[in-house]
Amino acid sequence: MPNTKLIVKDLEMVFDGVCTLNKVSFNVLDGEFLSILGPSGCGKTTILRILIGLLKAKGGNITKDGNDITNVPSHARGMGIVFQNYALFENMTVIQNVEYALKIRKENKNKEAKQKIRERAIKLLNDMGLSEHMDKLPTMLSGGQQQRVAIARTLILNPDIILFDEPMSALDVATRISLRKELKRIQKEFGTTMIYITHDQEEAFAMSDRIMVMKEANIVQLDTPENIIDNPANDYVREFVLDNLQSKIDSLMKFVKA
Repeated sequence: MPNTKLIVKDLEMVFDGVCTLNKVSFNVLDGEFLSILGPSGCGKTTILRILIGLLKAKGGNITKDGNDITNVPSHARGMGIVFQNYALFENMTVIQNVEYALKIRKENKNKEAKQKIRERAIKLLNDMGLSEHMDKLPTMLSGGQQQRVAIARTLILNPDIILFDEPMSALDVATRISLRKELKRIQKEFGTTMIYITHDQEEAFAMSDRIMVMKEANIVQLDTPENIIDNPANDYVREFVLDNLQSKIDSLMKFVKA
């Protein structure tokens, strides 16, 4: 049984007098792929931003590897994040984007450290199928290729946990399917714990070890995809998750057969 990597307890958040997280509690296992699934405004992105340290919760605490990180600065949490819009530097080449976060550290200013970073970046880009694009600018790449660069840039930091903020919502169906396989391969190869924010039911069920279904600042069900299908917690899960999942599967099958 994997160890517990992250313990989130009683997270509370309020924006403009509206409760966006209502004492939310959950655990994440070491090496697990957990999707947080819900409609816009349910609180899923707020959770992600609190975990990475971009927002401070009104209440609750976060424990990682047995250590309370609730008030630890973002850069010291051992987490990486991949955004929906890639957030790449357009004036830097692909390899410069991947190297950047390590090269700006004081301890990596000498020639030997820079060479090791370059070798590591080249290996990551090879692994991501981007070797022929290393010297290109991001604007010369497709959306899927840019997202791969963003993932490589996060992986080079060796994070214990990678957070994904709806990273595929702007991509076409074929690219999304390809990137799903890539993420699962990365998870297996690096043993990285992944927390994935999405509103897409089919995406969550295709990749996740467990899915956390949210509605209006609360967790409605947290379980394996199989158990959610066999035992939906209530009508909301049955309608928002399962009915929409079937609809998306039907659309995907039409795409595959086309």
